[in-house]
Amino acid sequence: MRYRELGRTGLLVSEIGMGCEGFAEDECRNTMPMFDAAEALGINYFDLYASNPAVRAAVGEALKGRREKFCIQSHICSVWKDGQYKRTRDIAEVKRGFEAMMKLLQTGYLDVGMIHYCDSMADWREIADGPVLAYALELKQAGTVRHIGLSSHNPEVALAAVESGSVEVLMFSVNPCYDLQPASEDVEDLWKDEAYAAPLVNMDPQRQRLYEVCQARGVGITVMKAFGGGDLLDAALSPAGKALTATQCIHYALTRPAVACVLAGAHSVDELRRSAAYEDAGEAERDYAAALAGFPNISWKGHCMYCSHCAPCPQKLDVASITKFLHLAAAQGQVPETVREHYGALAHHAGECVACGACEKRCPFQVPIVENMRRAKGIFGK
Repeated sequence: MRYRELGRTGLLVSEIGMGCEGFAEDECRNTMPMFDAAEALGINYFDLYASNPAVRAAVGEALKGRREKFCIQSHICSVWKDGQYKRTRDIAEVKRGFEAMMKLLQTGYLDVGMIHYCDSMADWREIADGPVLAYALELKQAGTVRHIGLSSHNPEVALAAVESGSVEVLMFSVNPCYDLQPASEDVEDLWKDEAYAAPLVNMDPQRQRLYEVCQARGVGITVMKAFGGGDLLDAALSPAGKALTATQCIHYALTRPAVACVLAGAHSVDELRRSAAYEDAGEAERDYAAALAGFPNISWKGHCMYCSHCAPCPQKLDVASITKFLHLAAAQGQVPETVREHYGALAHHAGECVACGACEKRCPFQVPIVENMRRAKGIFGK
């Protein structure tokens, strides 16, 4: 298992994490085997959005004796009321729900306290200007929550939260179909057939900017819905009209800027192991470029997907990384010091490009790579 820094939190997290879908299977008897498998696989990060007390209690039991081996991302504002899940901003409900959750988890702290499911700007303003964010900050001050996060499917809302400076971790839906869709306050828009009926060209610029701003500000992204709820793995259900493998979906998400961990939805230990098998997959298995380039009615022409099909470079340039740093600088309108440092640490720089064009011949998306190298030299000075 490989590990990545989760933004600037100081947490080192496994590339593959666990979603909590499988914890409830077989009346929660599946929870312990899931954690046993995760520990054996080297998975140290999981998300717990579920508010069902039985699920939370099962997780608490599964963590006994190994709490320090796992980073918990659990949700503030996800509560259990009248026998069912409820998202709430009522601060009395939020506090009661949080306190009950901590007792069931049998832990004194969360690594990430995730403000739950914010997809509208009005909702974000209510959170930011009201008692919910204030409560999250109190929990952080007390050490009960080590880092504050927010979960969202809307890039406009997520960007506002990130730019507020209050959010250290973003849980966001990332996959190659959702990335084509513009911001919406209705998460169902991401699934609608009509959203994919007309030809789609390139990634939504707001989503691209979100990833780049997160990278520049050191906000780590944990990924939900990497498989689109399983739809992307089934050609009959995929909005792209073509199936991807779990490994391709995971690799796509992990090559987006700022992404640290893909929370793989798994209903069984076998499904979790299949996702973790990404770590042993070869380049050919991970390669999503040819599949994306062949999606019906979708074009990424001219857009770098950081897929590294441009390699190898005769001058040994890491073209994908140089392009990523170029995009990060362009998104900020300046060169952040961290971006400059990471660029400077590369073994070879854009100024060494001899414009041979070998990379452009290999690029599935017809990216003007030579021009990008020229721009990078101009921005970074070498």
